[in-house]
Amino acid sequence: MLDDGRQVPLRDWLCDSLVPMAQRDARRLTIVAEVTAALDACNALPADADEASRVIDVEVRERVRRSGRCNVSRAVSDLVRAGLIRRHYQGYRVDHHNRGAQREAVYTITEAAASALS
Repeated sequence: MLDDGRQVPLRDWLCDSLVPMAQRDARRLTIVAEVTAALDACNALPADADEASRVIDVEVRERVRRSGRCNVSRAVSDLVRAGLIRRHYQGYRVDHHNRGAQREAVYTITEAAASALS
């Protein structure tokens, strides 16, 4: 997926696209409070309020993205089990059996899924 001319993994793009919907979520407010407390405890918050807000926003976005990536992976696993998507290693054309290799997964839709979409 291209975002502002740079290549972004689909999971990250999807998670980032859904972040505005999570702005109102009570869980997000809890994450903001946790991040603020953690950064404050280790004296990592800048004195400038605007810069502190930016630092907090960056860390919250990273935490939300990590959580979102897991959610997307679970949803895709359901689609794989349903036979609608195949999962592969990044750069390889083999089944994705080594999930701990820290490679990006590549998803391809099956012919049945493509037919249903057209």
